[in-house]
Amino acid sequence: MAAEDIDELSELDKRIVRALQGEFPLVAEPYKTLAEQVGVSEEIFMERVKSMQQTKKIRKMGAVLCHREVGFKANVLVAWEVPAQRLDEIARHMAASPFVTHCYDRNTAENWPYNLYTMVHGRSREECEQVVRDLGQECNVSKHVMLYSKHEWKKTAMKYFCE
Repeated sequence: MAAEDIDELSELDKRIVRALQGEFPLVAEPYKTLAEQVGVSEEIFMERVKSMQQTKKIRKMGAVLCHREVGFKANVLVAWEVPAQRLDEIARHMAASPFVTHCYDRNTAENWPYNLYTMVHGRSREECEQVVRDLGQECNVSKHVMLYSKHEWKKTAMKYFCE
């Protein structure tokens, strides 16, 4: 959210943003529960969310998965050297893997030719390495480096309009 857009949000919109960035209710009608917390009907709540999405005040909503708690004990950032003309094709293929949670391109630098990055999760290092081998073979890409996580530093998102 850009700084100049913050002033355009109503107090109701700010309350809705605060509700959305908290714990998501694990109930049959989560938006109804969130709307009740904010003090409006579910219809008004959803209208405001859709409006903020359309005006790009909310660009993305997603869950934060604590991957270690669900059995994925290993993860590795893989930097790939991919031919520029195949970047989109390869990125789409790699991003479709159920073991890949992040996939993005980056500029190369002197002595660092890698332009595509994937975060691969597995139950073990061996599983991560097999996934990387499989992705490389499927995409006909062999040049990469694997950067294993040693410590998880942050598992939260930005919080807006907190008092």
